[in-house]
Amino acid sequence: MDTINFTKSDANDTPKKAHWTAWLFGGIALALAGVSGYEFYRLEEMERKMASMNAITQNDLAAIREASASTAVAMRSTVDALSQQVDAKTTQAAANYQRTLANAKLHAEKLVKQVNEQNKANQERLSLELGEVRSAANQNAEKVTGLETNLGTVKTEVSETRSVLEGAVGDLKSVRGDLGVQSGLIATNAKELAALRALGERNYYEFTISRKNTPVKVGNIVLSLKKSDVKRNKFNVEVVADDKRVEKKDKTINEPVQFYVSGARMPYELVINEVGKNKVVGYLATPKVMAARR
Repeated sequence: MDTINFTKSDANDTPKKAHWTAWLFGGIALALAGVSGYEFYRLEEMERKMASMNAITQNDLAAIREASASTAVAMRSTVDALSQQVDAKTTQAAANYQRTLANAKLHAEKLVKQVNEQNKANQERLSLELGEVRSAANQNAEKVTGLETNLGTVKTEVSETRSVLEGAVGDLKSVRGDLGVQSGLIATNAKELAALRALGERNYYEFTISRKNTPVKVGNIVLSLKKSDVKRNKFNVEVVADDKRVEKKDKTINEPVQFYVSGARMPYELVINEVGKNKVVGYLATPKVMAARR
């Protein structure tokens, strides 16, 4: 067994070591106390911040709840107001619809009444006009019957007139005029001239010149008697046509005195049927169709 031997230096060092150890542990304790205090402080600070944040959060939540409640109330009020407006508009629209429907019904009934009255009036008018048409048709039928009767009479008269005309025309003759052109039929009296007019082949103008050297307009020409010989039935006449003067001398009664006029393809014919003292009676025959002037 080993024996511990204490020397004097060891004995002197032991109190010093104990002193330093005590100081060491004290420092450590103080350090631990400081750390604990700091941590406790930080913990309290965090708890205070947590409490403050919690209070703020609670306040915010309360404000949000209050705002939400206010918003909900406002929205509810708005919805109620809109609902009331919709109800009012719906009621007004329904009233307008009923009023419009009633007016349309009245208007339709009025139109139907007017149409019925108009149809009735039209039917009455058509019935009246139909009666007038039937009456007119009956009258026309009677007139047609009368016309047919008259037409038969006219046909008979025309046939008789044609027979008379053919007989009268048959007595007429065609001679050659003083220009050497074969003339149409020549009338020697009023009856034969009427027959020529009825044929309608030429225009006829009757005239009487009773004084010498007195111009007389006949148709579109001018005639003047220059000489008349009662015993020989001869005469001299001056013809003015197209501003030209031509004297026809020693012509006899019922002789076609021929001359041309501008626009006429056939000659004009002057026929004297009677020669008296300073007097001649006759007619002028002109073509029906004149050529167009150039």
